[in-house]
Amino acid sequence: MKILFINCVCGVGSTGRIVTDLMQQAKKQGHTVKVACSTVEPILGVDSDEVFVVGSKLDYYVHNVLSRLTDHEGRYSVIATKRLIKQIKDYDPDVVHLHNLHGHWINYEILFQYLSREKKRVVWTLHDCWAFTGHCSYFSALKCERWKSHCSHCVGLRSYPMCFGKGDVSNNFERKKKSFTSIQDMTIVTPSEWLASLVKSSYLGIYPVKAIPNGIDLGVFKPTKSKFKESHGITNKRMILGVANVWSSRKGLNDIIELWNYLDENYSMVIVGLTEGQLKELPSGVIGIGRTSDINELVDIYSAADVFVNPSYEETMGMVTAEAIACGTPAVVYDQTAVPEIVDQGSGIVVSAGDVEGLSRAITSIIQDKDRFQNTTVRASAYEKNKQYSLYIDLYG
Repeated sequence: MKILFINCVCGVGSTGRIVTDLMQQAKKQGHTVKVACSTVEPILGVDSDEVFVVGSKLDYYVHNVLSRLTDHEGRYSVIATKRLIKQIKDYDPDVVHLHNLHGHWINYEILFQYLSREKKRVVWTLHDCWAFTGHCSYFSALKCERWKSHCSHCVGLRSYPMCFGKGDVSNNFERKKKSFTSIQDMTIVTPSEWLASLVKSSYLGIYPVKAIPNGIDLGVFKPTKSKFKESHGITNKRMILGVANVWSSRKGLNDIIELWNYLDENYSMVIVGLTEGQLKELPSGVIGIGRTSDINELVDIYSAADVFVNPSYEETMGMVTAEAIACGTPAVVYDQTAVPEIVDQGSGIVVSAGDVEGLSRAITSIIQDKDRFQNTTVRASAYEKNKQYSLYIDLYG
């Protein structure tokens, strides 16, 4: 079987690593694989003859600027997408596995016209909500439910994919709906039951929807002897850890910084994934670390922590939480969106979203009741990547 993966990045970031892991899993079972991706990020984890590079960096920047002005994300890159279609025709895949189509790199209307016309078998993994809204990728924090019927106005225009113009939400909604519901044979996959429930309430609910959590390499993410505390001079402290690919108020940055005010001198706090500007604004005593793609470094930090905190308000799964418990660190999370699905009674505590004092109490509870949280890796075994990604192979047919 020939499989084509389509995603904005390859081998970089969470979705990029998911794609390369899926490609490796498919190749092990004898399938032929290729991936189509943007050139804006490094392309890692694949052979050069397995890649269709879509567009150029110039095309990406033009698409980016125009979408910010017009709110037409995913409707530029016309020439680049037509070139891709020619490459796809030559390859003639049996299955097309879509991932992120936003990201200023591909024209979704041209792509779906081809997929519909050729009656391709499609699997689409949604990593956020963009596919069934008129603009935004997330809407829970905004408490918006217009997407269930028809987006006509968006208060999140300044959120990703950012638009500085007046927006074109209603038109976007109609054009997405027309394109995305044109496929005869498609299965929607989500990384959580929470996101699956949203999809079923959207116009994509006409298709089968299956929840398959993202997989973790438990040969890498596992309890590891760490020298992180020693190297940072906090060996005598209880280490509280927060990790995000991109920190923002949506990810709970304000809350985790406020949490520092509730902790006494027996604690140290480490926040990973901060920008240079965010690093400069950290309170005195908080250890800040920039974005890192070094998995071994992350494992070292996860393993050193006493408690992991994920104060995110919007999460379609919560990979960092799963990675933390896989490294033996219990987690405290908000009861918002998909994150509570990750932890159970033996791997963490769920508190009400926005209750920073509750985060503090949960941390104290975990520290005082170590025995209850000694086997977090048992819960993490549910996310073993080969187990999860073999479910995709079954979907391919």
